[in-house]
Amino acid sequence: MSNGVPGASGVVELARVVRSGFVESRHFGMAVALDPEGQEIFAVGDVGGVILPRSTAKPLQAVGCLVAGAVLDGEETAIAAGSHTGEDRHVALVDRILRAAGLHWDALGCPVDRPEDEATRFRLIAVGIGPERVRMNCSGKHAAMLKATVARGEDPAGYLEPEAGVQRAIAVEVERLTGATTGVVTVDGCGAPLLGVPLSGLARAFSRLALAAAGTADNHVAQAMRQHPELVGGKGHQNTEVMQLLPGVIAKGGAEGVIAMAAPDGHAVAVKVIDGNPRATTALALTLLEKCGVDVTPAEDLRQLQVLGGGRPVGQIVPTI
Repeated sequence: MSNGVPGASGVVELARVVRSGFVESRHFGMAVALDPEGQEIFAVGDVGGVILPRSTAKPLQAVGCLVAGAVLDGEETAIAAGSHTGEDRHVALVDRILRAAGLHWDALGCPVDRPEDEATRFRLIAVGIGPERVRMNCSGKHAAMLKATVARGEDPAGYLEPEAGVQRAIAVEVERLTGATTGVVTVDGCGAPLLGVPLSGLARAFSRLALAAAGTADNHVAQAMRQHPELVGGKGHQNTEVMQLLPGVIAKGGAEGVIAMAAPDGHAVAVKVIDGNPRATTALALTLLEKCGVDVTPAEDLRQLQVLGGGRPVGQIVPTI
């Protein structure tokens, strides 16, 4: 297993951007598909190399929050496992988690941000409301971490410290689910600790969530995502659309070109685009699921990535795996 960004020998072409028949750009990276027993069906690039999963780790972190003591219903778990788009419903759920812990928005340690949802963003701008922590896409995860911290009787002001009880619990669960201990610990864009994992381990974690037995924290997270995909992302969000179009599949993308998906039968896939551009990741993950024998035709539109010229289609972004 390598430690750090794979070199040129560790990546392969995953997709190419074709404009009017001309190959304009290429995306390189790693991709892996596993069967329900965790064996590789397909792998290209250094899939054992350590990557930073970014927000793709949120379902794993949500498991850690539950294990650490956070009591969350299905909706609250889905918002904790997701990267929401800042709609009012999302904010209400984050607020509900915080208030149940005796906290308010100012307890959140994530940065301020405007909502990703365009209609909500423009509405707030029109009435003079600026960026807020609660609208940041990671606020659900942070609220769950805070609720676990309060449940443990610890000071919420220190919940983002790597030695905080909730962060130690998350680390244990991430290592259990991925089957790997890399020793790579950094800070995510939202300010929370982030563990490096092998790409193959990330796929393995999603497989384990998909197959988890009823009554476990793993199953609670998977079921929450399946039942409330609109909370894992939001209107028009590709993670949400994948889960709505393919019931039973769990899907979560992250920054810097990372994504993982798992089918109900435990087949799982993961992708890391090394240049960090996410525009092809959903199409790539769906292509990998198809290699596993999963029927992804209801989500075919998400694989048709058009290249525009003057507002009309002149090409496509084509997976090459």
